[in-house]
Amino acid sequence: MPYELKPFSIGPIQVASPVVLAALAGYSDLAYRKICRQLGCPYSATEAMLDTLMLADGKLRRRLVKLADDDHPVAGQIMGCTAESMSAAAVVLAEMGFDAIDLNFACPVRKVLGRHRGGWMMGQPDLVIDIIGRVLDALAGKRPLTIKLRRAFHEADREYEAFYKIARFAYSAGVASVCVHARSVSQKYTGKADWSFLAAARREFPGRTLLGSGDAFTPADAIAMIQQTGVDGVTAARGAIGNPWFFRQVQDVAAGREPYHPAPAELRRVMEDHFRHACELYGPRRAPKIMRKFGIKYARMHPHPAKVRLAFINVKKQADWQAVLEEFFPDK
Repeated sequence: MPYELKPFSIGPIQVASPVVLAALAGYSDLAYRKICRQLGCPYSATEAMLDTLMLADGKLRRRLVKLADDDHPVAGQIMGCTAESMSAAAVVLAEMGFDAIDLNFACPVRKVLGRHRGGWMMGQPDLVIDIIGRVLDALAGKRPLTIKLRRAFHEADREYEAFYKIARFAYSAGVASVCVHARSVSQKYTGKADWSFLAAARREFPGRTLLGSGDAFTPADAIAMIQQTGVDGVTAARGAIGNPWFFRQVQDVAAGREPYHPAPAELRRVMEDHFRHACELYGPRRAPKIMRKFGIKYARMHPHPAKVRLAFINVKKQADWQAVLEEFFPDK
């Protein structure tokens, strides 16, 4: 049955479709965001950026914060561990032209947790509340603030006190939207995401912009999350890596059509565009190594994914990348 996809808002920002590109470490760089935009992505976020990095000019910062006219609206996502540095970083990103500022209190990567950032914060709700308040004060309404949480730190925690304490404060203080990953921090990305928690959070915060994350591997999954939980939107993560048509496919599934699947020639054109954007962002020497991991993901869209994946694994320079395209992706 056809399903109506409804737009939602993040403060003054109107998002035309409810499935957006998540902030993805190593993947949601400007080059890939531009490709996703061209194929229907209505909203996206940067890779998570350290607050301290935003406060000192350097080559890495300039790459991470690079914007393009065709990449809006876009949120600049930051991680940190003090209210002072996160609020200062938020102001820097606002002045650079990001449409929203997103605070990551959800990343479960061991290195991040060991440095008391990201998901570590789910065990420190009072510190999170202090950070949110200070960032809101620093932004002074110039940009909407959004936050990313997990349902709990420990998998055994079924009271979810930290989540609800943080979310209640955030909404009451003026945070424009909350995105919640339906796994605990301790789960990382294993096991099943608990969509029933998303439904409970929706009931707890009616009328507030709430986004869901976790196990939206396919366009049909994303629509099912909205239908089953009532969230306003879904952040597409692993399912959208190497499939920038994901957002168009959401529209197809909602309309009752078969999801669009590009022919090898179209795959080639998009990958050529992606490689060109990567060269502009990283330079021609580094771009092939960055694009190798994308090629491995793009391989899933090819009629012979195993062979194509193996070919991309061996890419080291631009000539290698071009050779894979020539062998597996006809230009007509």
